[in-house]
Amino acid sequence: MYDFIVLGEWLEFAVRWLHVITAIAWIGSSFYFIALDLGLHRDRNLASGADGEEWQVHGGGFYHIQKYLVAPETMPGDLIWFKWESYATWLSGFALLCLVYYLGADLYLVDPNVLDIPVWQAIGISILSLAAGWLLYDTLCRSPLGENPTTLMVLLYLILVALAWFYTQVFSGRAALLHLGAITATIMSANVFMVIIPNQKIVVADLIAGRTPDPKYGKIAKLRSTHNNYLTLPVIFMMLSNHYPLAFATDYNWILASLVFLMGVTIRHWFNTRHARKGSPTWTWAATVVLFLIIAWLSTAPMFRAEDSEQVRLTPVAEKFAAASDFEDVSDIVMGRCSMCHAAEPAYDGIHWAPKGVILETPAQIANWAREIYVQAGLSHAMPPANVSYIEPEERAKIVAWYRGAAG
Repeated sequence: MYDFIVLGEWLEFAVRWLHVITAIAWIGSSFYFIALDLGLHRDRNLASGADGEEWQVHGGGFYHIQKYLVAPETMPGDLIWFKWESYATWLSGFALLCLVYYLGADLYLVDPNVLDIPVWQAIGISILSLAAGWLLYDTLCRSPLGENPTTLMVLLYLILVALAWFYTQVFSGRAALLHLGAITATIMSANVFMVIIPNQKIVVADLIAGRTPDPKYGKIAKLRSTHNNYLTLPVIFMMLSNHYPLAFATDYNWILASLVFLMGVTIRHWFNTRHARKGSPTWTWAATVVLFLIIAWLSTAPMFRAEDSEQVRLTPVAEKFAAASDFEDVSDIVMGRCSMCHAAEPAYDGIHWAPKGVILETPAQIANWAREIYVQAGLSHAMPPANVSYIEPEERAKIVAWYRGAAG
């Protein structure tokens, strides 16, 4: 059994690594092409009929780039499509969602203090919400609102605020912010898969057939690409938030998440304006700092919403670890070596909230976090950090023997 635990940890690590790599590739190419499009010189009468051009230097060479508003007269023979970065990012992200939040739903997805529902229901809500979010977004974009980008963006923001509140009423705080990022990332990737690439393929097909492509397809694709541009930074924040309890484990986490989307707009507006050579709106940075300070204040008012130790119940998986004959010894070790930090009110100097939101003050809590204790303090020496509580090798060995014995 324990060999599968180790394999599972490395599988999660590998998928997370893949997700980060593909996300870097997607975000990098997205930001590059947005900057390129905004920075094109369109005031030149180009013999090629292109809409604009730009000269760039990189890697010891010069690049002459031209963009056609609809398409060139003839179809190039070696056209490169930028799409797999997006697809791979979403697929690896969904795989990570399954590995961490679906397989670990008892700990990471469902919080009985928020909504006491079966795991299968929580997973169902998760999957359905991702699909429903895309359908609602796509419907609005295809409606007459698509002709009024500003009004559409405001409405979409209000929907994201509503989703932030909804998720915090259903899932744990950690899962709520993660899902807000996941639904946004789903919209972004579906924009590429369902709209941008299909529209480009229509243009290519028209060129091959000798027809003049309809410019509406480029206009539609650009609207979706602009949405993706403004949503990227908030998605990154949501994906990182699960490492910071101050972001997800507060009473105002949904308001905090809503303000993060505004920060994404203010930051990207500065870059987009600069790329378009329309000045340097430094007020956006002042607005970003104010928003960030409000977020930091909200995260500490109240400081932390800890779980009620008396209400903590054993998950079905944890029952066998609590029933083990050596569980009492392990509980004493964990409470003596870990609970000074992993507590509702940490006693360790400089620690103001339980790291990663993990509280280990009762036997039930310890049993629920058995796998993490085994990996962090048994198999590895990650916990306690720098062994500040002086856990002995024999104690680590007891944790390992307890987990392996109970796991079977």
